[in-house]
Amino acid sequence: MNSARASRISQPARLAAVLIAVALTGCRTHDFPQYPPNYREYAYVTNGGSDTVTVLDVVDVRVDRELPVGQHPVAVAASPTRNEIYVVNAGATGANGSISVIDAEHNTVVATIALHRQPLSIDLDADGARAYVANSGSNSVSVIDLKARREIAQFGVGEQPVAARLAADGKTLVVANQQGNSVTLMDPADGHVRAVFAGCPGAASPVILPDSSKAFVACSAGHQVMVIALANSKVNPNQPDQLEALMDVGRAPVDLALKPDGGEIFVSNSLSDSVSEIYNTTDEVGDTYMIGANPVFGLVSRDNALLYVANQRSQEVTVYSIDDGKRVGSAHVGDGPAAMAFSAAGHLLFVADSRSGDVAVVRTASQSLFTLLPAGRDPNAIVDKAFKVTQ
Repeated sequence: MNSARASRISQPARLAAVLIAVALTGCRTHDFPQYPPNYREYAYVTNGGSDTVTVLDVVDVRVDRELPVGQHPVAVAASPTRNEIYVVNAGATGANGSISVIDAEHNTVVATIALHRQPLSIDLDADGARAYVANSGSNSVSVIDLKARREIAQFGVGEQPVAARLAADGKTLVVANQQGNSVTLMDPADGHVRAVFAGCPGAASPVILPDSSKAFVACSAGHQVMVIALANSKVNPNQPDQLEALMDVGRAPVDLALKPDGGEIFVSNSLSDSVSEIYNTTDEVGDTYMIGANPVFGLVSRDNALLYVANQRSQEVTVYSIDDGKRVGSAHVGDGPAAMAFSAAGHLLFVADSRSGDVAVVRTASQSLFTLLPAGRDPNAIVDKAFKVTQ
């Protein structure tokens, strides 16, 4: 080939390459925020089968590192006030568990806090001073002073508590006792048990309305959701805790997803392959929608418009339009999606795939898979943390 012909061919090729580069740059600018130099954001994925946490760099969308933690990590939370991550390690069967404290600025484990048998969940108060951990093997809730890195109290609750949630006003701790088929309400300051409500088979996944007026608990071994009006809230002044309703949903409701604005709750009915919509103000079940194979986790977008549902017996996250009342799409992910978290800007959805051992990164704008990042064995929980470092 002579040089003149080569020049004639290479000029259009170079022009095409420039146009493609411009298009890709435009796509990236649209889909990915531009960050200042001191901005940091990471997603932390607990790998129950590897005894590790995978740290994902959200800015560059890549694996940053994998950290050894305690045995069988099952839950994770980010401090609202400090650059710290708290990982709950369930431990071996019959053995005590622990909390691994991760310094998010350096992504290193800086402390370990001893717990009791088989801790399964963690919730933090608004200022990040205390954590509440449900110890399912000890029938108790631990209160942790996070600054001092130690347990300061242990409260007895029902049989096999799997989740403890703190109301936004800090006045009520709601504990779901799975084996006890009950819900315990207590004062978090002193552990005083205010009420116990029986009749919720396989109690799990409690959520509390933002105004602290009601708690909703999934009866996962049955087909109902329990609704409890909470005492001493602004909405219920001078009223006792009381059972408000038991609402029929699908079979084996395992997860409740609350809209950020405190509106509807969406129930993942794992054995019915459906999602039920609950209207909080009237305690009514609106509709039930077929959603996917074994839905186990729901997450509502920050604008309250879309519900994302992880269907564990599939390779799919279903996208449901709340205002339109219908499925509007799905994202292909890894095998066995089990947990999800949004990036801070909401442009990415991270999906922990329990069977394929990876994390799917989904563009929320297009509801399409961007990439798959490797994780450890049995990833089961995920949290995002964004912050700025001092330069």
